[in-house]
Amino acid sequence: QVQLVESGGGLVQPGGSLRLSCAASGYSFRIYTMAWYRQAPGKQRELVATITRGGSTNYADSVKGRFTISRDNAANTLYLQMNSLQPEDTAVYYCNTNILSKNYWGQGTQVTVSS
Repeated sequence: QVQLVESGGGLVQPGGSLRLSCAASGYSFRIYTMAWYRQAPGKQRELVATITRGGSTNYADSVKGRFTISRDNAANTLYLQMNSLQPEDTAVYYCNTNILSKNYWGQGTQVTVSS
């Protein structure tokens, strides 16, 4: 079955960096668009970035120029490099894919930006 497992979250000071990973299994990772979402306390889950099978990327305005989404199809792994982190980036970050109109999610990884 489809499985997505995020890792790499943690506590970081403002201005710091983190790299999130999402290990995918149970489907043909290389042919599907992948995405990162995040959900802050008391807020709705929001789209952070997407990457197509061909490597085309899109970002939320709030993270453009600071975050980079990438994928390693040989390793079935999705990444999110996050630089210049700010307290407003604090959230649980989720890996996502949509296969035949069904959404799949990982369990999430907590990112906390605080001094």
